Amino acid sequence: MNDFLQRLRERKLVQWALAYIAAAFALIQVLDIVAQRFGWPEYSVRFIIIALTVGFFVTLVLAWYHGDRGAQRVSGIELLILASLLSIGGGFLWRIAASSNASEPPDSPTRGTGMTPGSTPSVRADDKSIAVLPFANLSHDPDNAFFADGMQDEILTKLSKIGALRVVSRTSTQRYASAPENLAEIARQLGVANILEGSVQKAGNSVHINVQLIGAAKDEHLWAESYNRTLDDIFGVEGEVAQAVADALKATLTGAERQVVSAKGTENPKAYEAYLRGRVLEDTGYGLNAETRGINAFLDATKLDPKYAAAWAYAAIGMSDQYFNGVNAQRVTAAAVREAAETALKLQPDLGEALLAHAYYLYHVVRDYPAALEEFKRAFAKLPNNPDVLAALFFVERRMGRWDEGLALMREAIARDPGNINVLGGLGCEGLIYLRRFDEARDVLKQVLQLAPDGSDTLGCLAQVEQYEGRLDAADAWLARTPPATNDYYQSFARATQLAYRRKFAELIQWLQSSLPSADAALSGADMSSLISIGYAQKWSGKTDAAKQTFERTIRAIQSRPEGIDHITSAGPNVLALAYAGLGDQTRAVTEAKHQVEMRHYDTLEEVTAQIALAEIYAQHGDGDAAVALLPHLLEAPAGLTPALLALDPIWDPIRDDPRFVALTKLPVKEYMVPPR
Repeated sequence: MNDFLQRLRERKLVQWALAYIAAAFALIQVLDIVAQRFGWPEYSVRFIIIALTVGFFVTLVLAWYHGDRGAQRVSGIELLILASLLSIGGGFLWRIAASSNASEPPDSPTRGTGMTPGSTPSVRADDKSIAVLPFANLSHDPDNAFFADGMQDEILTKLSKIGALRVVSRTSTQRYASAPENLAEIARQLGVANILEGSVQKAGNSVHINVQLIGAAKDEHLWAESYNRTLDDIFGVEGEVAQAVADALKATLTGAERQVVSAKGTENPKAYEAYLRGRVLEDTGYGLNAETRGINAFLDATKLDPKYAAAWAYAAIGMSDQYFNGVNAQRVTAAAVREAAETALKLQPDLGEALLAHAYYLYHVVRDYPAALEEFKRAFAKLPNNPDVLAALFFVERRMGRWDEGLALMREAIARDPGNINVLGGLGCEGLIYLRRFDEARDVLKQVLQLAPDGSDTLGCLAQVEQYEGRLDAADAWLARTPPATNDYYQSFARATQLAYRRKFAELIQWLQSSLPSADAALSGADMSSLISIGYAQKWSGKTDAAKQTFERTIRAIQSRPEGIDHITSAGPNVLALAYAGLGDQTRAVTEAKHQVEMRHYDTLEEVTAQIALAEIYAQHGDGDAAVALLPHLLEAPAGLTPALLALDPIWDPIRDDPRFVALTKLPVKEYMVPPR
């Protein structure tokens, strides 16, 4: 052993080890900063650390054999010590790999998120992670309540533009109280180390804002400040708070980030108030009315300050969504969306929200998916803590048929913000269901229910999962839990589908008609789809005159729209063709359906929807040969059919006895169907 220690000194092994560790540590610190600035994925830095660890043990071996005395015969004890070093290194690397991969399968939707089915989502917190809880409203006037929500939202938005921080979204934090007592538990659930709390009191022209940053683990106050401002000089407060928080957490801002954080969107108090109202409606309001009111608020802000780029951007984002879904067709035109998006981009070309608005314009209006992808990526570079941008990339990728790439983006979004019910719901409702990964979809949607137990749309999506597998009783159980008097899209669609599959046509007609607007011009894309369902329910019930009137109304509404319906995702691919088929005009129905199939080739989801409509039209005409020829593909394509849907849906009744059709259902029809009454 003495001889070995002598050799250790001669070879300067300790000096080599210390020098290597110091150099590696410095390199990791530099690479960590570079990775944050350029948005490198987490695994790239992890790979470098593992490589440096391997290099450490290789360096020790090389230092031993290339010491001052040169290579020589190795004694038994030397072999034992060197083998021990390599074993320790190998074990260390194995533990790193094991902790990175955990026990989740490679394609698990919760991989890297710290989630398991039935668990509360959480991730490991780092010292630069933060959640902004809802601000307390201390204003006596209830009309000023929006101001506290708006200020919280603006501060969170500024923080989210700092790449060195990890900021969870408002979607994840809005279910918590303004000043809760169990901060450590909330921080654990959100996967953050720090919590920002605040309160706002607005009285007339005066605003008082209190903000405090708390290290959650030790309930340690890291920073606090009070701001007494008038509406005329309040515009920079959110930037001041974001900069102070970043300084308290020792987060370094780039020059561009510092400029964005300190920038003032407007210096017009009335425009700022209108903008805050729009943000609150956008974030906390649900449904068409809230979205429309939010757009109106943003447009009011642009009228008061035509150079308010962020207001133009958010107006464009809201309008592009309505255009995509065929809402407010007389007002929300392609030209109106383009004007808002391009105005925002012209005013502030590097504003993340402006890039996001232009990306949505390319996605929802132009339908140029490759260009939209690139614009969303540019937006994400400016909004590195916005998981909704990653989700938007997923929505585009899947329409291009690139499911693996899209799912990877959703996993990254969940890893960044595990409590975001919009992202989790999108993965379940708009992804895994379409891929027929029903068990995974069910698990993800149940996690959403843990975060928002009364989520009507989530319950509707769970009902759809059961319908895809032919489990109508299970679907009924989910729908029974939906809050009364709700008309959310997924819940309403699932309920209408359930009534059709149960052959309860009278209830179906009543359910859908109760929510339809009376004016044709007010019909959205979803409303037109409801009209088609009503028309066929009337037809199957023997109410042929009523069915004829419903189908004619649908066609009349389509013809009155200034820009048609080809751009409407929820109506374009099938509504007009099915309306013609309902009237018995088979030639026009087939022609329109084939036209939709041809023109939707750029969108794998809508192309499948159009193909399903074509098969349904053939089936309604009793053309089993043409209908059955299309079905094998539709039983495999994403967003297509399942054997259970074929067995359950009344639209296939005219060819239900065709042996080829029965074979495609894979299960006896009687196990699925409720016999017609």
